[in-house]
Amino acid sequence: MIIKLPLKGQFYYRYIHTFVRYEKEVETKKVKKGRKMNQQDQNDKKNEQTPDAAVFVRGLEKSFCGKAVLKGVNFTVLKGTVFALLGSNGAGKTTTVRILTTQMQADSGIVEIEGYDVQKNPHKVHETMSVTGQFSAVDHLLTGTENLVIMGRLHHLLEPKKKAMELLAYFELSEAADRAVSTYSGGMKRKLDLAMSLVGNPRVLFLDEPTTGLDPQSRRSMWQMIRELNENGMTIVLTTQYLEEAEQLADLVAILDKGTIIAQGTPENLKAYLPQGVVQFSFPDGNCFALAKSLLKDYRVSEEAETYKLSVFTDGRADTLAEIFARLYQNKVRITDFSKHTPDLEDAFLAMIEEREEMTDASCN
Repeated sequence: MIIKLPLKGQFYYRYIHTFVRYEKEVETKKVKKGRKMNQQDQNDKKNEQTPDAAVFVRGLEKSFCGKAVLKGVNFTVLKGTVFALLGSNGAGKTTTVRILTTQMQADSGIVEIEGYDVQKNPHKVHETMSVTGQFSAVDHLLTGTENLVIMGRLHHLLEPKKKAMELLAYFELSEAADRAVSTYSGGMKRKLDLAMSLVGNPRVLFLDEPTTGLDPQSRRSMWQMIRELNENGMTIVLTTQYLEEAEQLADLVAILDKGTIIAQGTPENLKAYLPQGVVQFSFPDGNCFALAKSLLKDYRVSEEAETYKLSVFTDGRADTLAEIFARLYQNKVRITDFSKHTPDLEDAFLAMIEEREEMTDASCN
């Protein structure tokens, strides 16, 4: 059987992994009933050591050209939850997702999806999960309907057109169903991309930077769709740079920095890492900013040097705030503006990254 693949990249991968699943199904049907389980069948059995885990990762390591990108990553995603992997550019988020979705092999470590090892049983992993990558993976020359019907046929659906129509309606793309995807807006392409991932009814869905490049309205629309999928029982693993996105969607958050998980927990638990009284100061110039930072060095701070802003974390007591203002006033530090707020996930993320960098610098000196 020959299938002509339309494009390379993620679109190519999506078709390949569906085709491989089909080939495996055909192979299995040829096996006589009643034969004894061979070694491959033994390998295909689930690992039951983590029955509630949809995703299980231990000691994951990966290097490129001698440079370590992932350094012993560990996390577990329970079935039916939303897990967010946070990190700056280059932290290793996309590499992690590519390994978890069988697009890349790890150097070492254990990775299981729904109990199946991604290296030993990739075909079983493909049956349980789907992935929407960082960039659109649809054929722009075809219509929205044609993209979904092709995917439905590769999944051997009895009524691929019916499934396509259902997904187009769910994602509010029915009016554009017969238009070439090249005419779609960025938000519409992202919706179609997600719809393509749902054709095979996966139990685990990986979303790599799902709202990158979307306008605020499209981003919130995508958030609502992700919530609905999760409410229907789907396990979702997403990577994001948007701290608000993780705070809005995730049951559990892990912070990945330079290939290492430096913290994980619920958004509330991570925010509790910081004291509850935060005052953000704005200064008119670099001199005032630098002097204020020096005067408040005995407090934990988060800085935005480019805009001369300094966030000071305190215990929230009135006398503490009075002491901070008095210190700045007595040293004639001019303040452009200030505000008091409760720490959010972004505050916790920035503070953890800065603290880790300070520890690294201290160990090198």
